Amino acid sequence: MDNIYLVIMVALAVLAITDLVVGVSNDAVNFLNSALGSKAISFKTIMVVASIGIALGAMSSSGMMEVARKGIFNPSEFVFAEIMIIFMAVMITDVLLLDFFNTLGMPTSTTVSIVFELLGAAVAMALIKVSGTGGGFEALGSYINTDKATEIILGILLSVVIAFSIGAIVQFFSRLLISFRFNEQPKWIGSVFGGLAITAIIHFILVKGLKSANLFDGALTEVANTQPELFLLGNFIFWMIVSLVLTSTFKLNIYKIIITLGTFALAMAFAGNDLVNFIGVPIAAWQSFQDWQASGIAASEYSMGGLAAAVQTPTYLLLISGLVMIITLWLSTKARYVTETEINLAREGEGEERFQPNFLSRQIVKFSMTAFDSLSNTVPNGFRSRVSGRLTKPNQYIPKGKVQDMPAFDMVRASVNLMVASVLISVATSMKLPLSTTYVTFMVAMGSSLADRAWGSESAVYRVAGVLNVIGGWFFTAICAFVAAATIAYLLHIGGFVALILLLVFAGVLLVRNYLSHTRKKVENKVDDILRKAESSSIQGVIEESATNIASVIKRSNKIYTGAINGLAKHDLEALKKNNKGVKKLSKEVDGLKNNVYYFIKNLDESSVGGASNFYITLLGVLQDFTQSLEYISKVSYTHVRNNHKKLKYNQIKELKDLDHLLEDLFHKTDETFSQKSFDNIARILDNKDQYFDLISEKMEKQVARTRTEETSPKNTTLYFSLLTESKDMVKATIKLLELYYSEHDSTVEPARIEK
Repeated sequence: MDNIYLVIMVALAVLAITDLVVGVSNDAVNFLNSALGSKAISFKTIMVVASIGIALGAMSSSGMMEVARKGIFNPSEFVFAEIMIIFMAVMITDVLLLDFFNTLGMPTSTTVSIVFELLGAAVAMALIKVSGTGGGFEALGSYINTDKATEIILGILLSVVIAFSIGAIVQFFSRLLISFRFNEQPKWIGSVFGGLAITAIIHFILVKGLKSANLFDGALTEVANTQPELFLLGNFIFWMIVSLVLTSTFKLNIYKIIITLGTFALAMAFAGNDLVNFIGVPIAAWQSFQDWQASGIAASEYSMGGLAAAVQTPTYLLLISGLVMIITLWLSTKARYVTETEINLAREGEGEERFQPNFLSRQIVKFSMTAFDSLSNTVPNGFRSRVSGRLTKPNQYIPKGKVQDMPAFDMVRASVNLMVASVLISVATSMKLPLSTTYVTFMVAMGSSLADRAWGSESAVYRVAGVLNVIGGWFFTAICAFVAAATIAYLLHIGGFVALILLLVFAGVLLVRNYLSHTRKKVENKVDDILRKAESSSIQGVIEESATNIASVIKRSNKIYTGAINGLAKHDLEALKKNNKGVKKLSKEVDGLKNNVYYFIKNLDESSVGGASNFYITLLGVLQDFTQSLEYISKVSYTHVRNNHKKLKYNQIKELKDLDHLLEDLFHKTDETFSQKSFDNIARILDNKDQYFDLISEKMEKQVARTRTEETSPKNTTLYFSLLTESKDMVKATIKLLELYYSEHDSTVEPARIEK
């Protein structure tokens, strides 16, 4: 029986490494976003700075492991066998939960997850013990540190509101002081801001990042803790002078220095304090295992009161953990995916929105706009104009093709995000108030975005919906962590070794599945066929660019149309479901092109505005008609099979196959024409257009005759006519595209021929 604990220790070691990987992938959002979003420094520099911060933070985290040992439950109330079940349940749940959020690209709190997992597993084991002795729920108080758990929950909830509010307020006044033209401001303004920001970050490094380190024999941290006012004032004066020298004499950008230092500080604090969330439980389990082996007492009798004592974590384990975290930071694509979520919600201007608006986001935006208008009316016009002038972003010329290279927000906002997050986390730490660094950094970024007018009327409902989704995910984290850990602990208790093996296999399968899903999604986003937004400024350039998009639409549509016919013929629900996803993705991309029309028209040369805009708008309208018909064909085919309606008859399938072969010929020729830009072939295709319409009309007449004589299924008749009607509309749209290009090609090429 003792062998099960050796298996558990091996499993916990593997889970600890896995948890480090998934944890860093999620928590990288805390320290990377400001630097990545502002693009103040190069990506390589950001990663090097963050890596150094992680290495130093990991080495100073030895004293931070107590929450896993005694922070949530009373270890003396449990025996070794029960403690190992609790730790095993916590690690399995944590790995799966964090990997799930990483796959979705949603930032969550590793602190909240580990706290509620410990709470859930401990409550489950306590209930098992209480029920075994005939006690009631009131006995749980002796097993669980309810006061500490309540303090953590309230502190985390409060930090969300405070972080958002303080972030918005500080950003508003920082922008009033500095404005968007921060490079044109007097040097003293940047020096004052630099003094404040660097002081806040240095204090954060000492209080949060290196509070376990013994710097200068503890003298520096002692001054920071015992005389904070003197320490902060001295630091502010010193760093303000340093900032003035750096900007005036050495012509350095103080905001880049703040962002670099802030990234280092948050990375170090993350490794120094959040490392407990990943390896605290396995280390506590290992030390418990060693104590139990040395005792010679049975696992079901050995009390775990020894966990209440403070124990230093071996240095080599911290080194290994830091190395794993750094490697993950450099290699994890999921970390990039999670950071994109926050950057996307905080970015300036419009663009593709990841989240769709919901009822709550619409109501919040509506109420906020009404309240803002009412408040604005109480402010004198002159003062309001001056404030608005400071908060108005100047028009900026963006070179063609450089939209993706532009920063999501400027260096002032990035500096505010890092400064405010540092202040809030250090203040909470010095007051021994629990909070989640993820929640604080995310909500500060959202508050500063709101104050910076990044959420305009065109994007507010999407951004608010995104924030609500992320916050909803946080509550889901807590609930799911508690329930899942409790359930797994109970299964391990009743199932023993068999349950352990099955749960580990289950966890492995889910991790592999999520990895494959993420990899597949990444490949789909990089395919060559994805539609590209028009960036040309002339009519000829638009014609050339759009030809590539048309070829892509036709090629993908050909595959989807054939997939729908084949899926109907085989009554294959899974194939039709996959087909449905493909056409929805295509339709979404076409809608994205239409949403970009504003920027397309803005980018046009004056001489090309009329012709190019009319051509492009007409083109997009035809493409949308085309994809809507295809989407309807895919949807009705999927619905027919999903509802278990009768299969189409042999003759109907045969006729649809004939139609598919003929349309495949049309689509192939069209795809070839546009992909090779051989527009001279258009005339030959248009000469044969009648055969497509004639064949569809023939199929309709045959179905009418069948309906009059032999057809017995109304659903089949409806489906068949729908397929033929929408196929006809697709042919019409294809012919329109060809005719549109034929006329434009003649108008742009013929004059050249005449001149020759």
